[in-house]
Amino acid sequence: MNEFLTMLLGASPVLELRGAIPIAMGIFRFTAAEAYFWSVLGNFLPVIPALLVLYKLSNFLTQKSFFFNRFFGWLFRYTRDKHQQKFDYHHHHHWRPLLEFWALFVFVAIPLPFTGAWSGSVVAFVFGIPIWRAALAIGLGVLTSGLIVLAAIKGIVALPF
Repeated sequence: MNEFLTMLLGASPVLELRGAIPIAMGIFRFTAAEAYFWSVLGNFLPVIPALLVLYKLSNFLTQKSFFFNRFFGWLFRYTRDKHQQKFDYHHHHHWRPLLEFWALFVFVAIPLPFTGAWSGSVVAFVFGIPIWRAALAIGLGVLTSGLIVLAAIKGIVALPF
């Protein structure tokens, strides 16, 4: 039962790994490996469905509604035009997929507020990163973020208070 609760905490858009790992280790008394496994699993499970829903829903809404067609058109044009030059530095367009991948990975891997798997899914959607490339970058970011959180927790627990 505690495994399922840890997965739910990891899957929640508010807590994600930053909350699931400390709760699993502190309240549920999981080992570091158990807390990491269940938290990472819970954090990654909603990524692909979230990406699919974002892409499919935006396509559906833009086809059915003039307002959403204008809104998503503006959103994509604005964000992509505003940040295009960062990815097209020196006109090396062949580097763009690699830069998008690593930028998304780093964004998800740093365990700060609003930089987890859910936010990474939204960023991937807004910038038009293909679903499977985004899922891989987010997945690796979640694994890395979990290790960072775990190392921070183990370091704090080791302090003599």
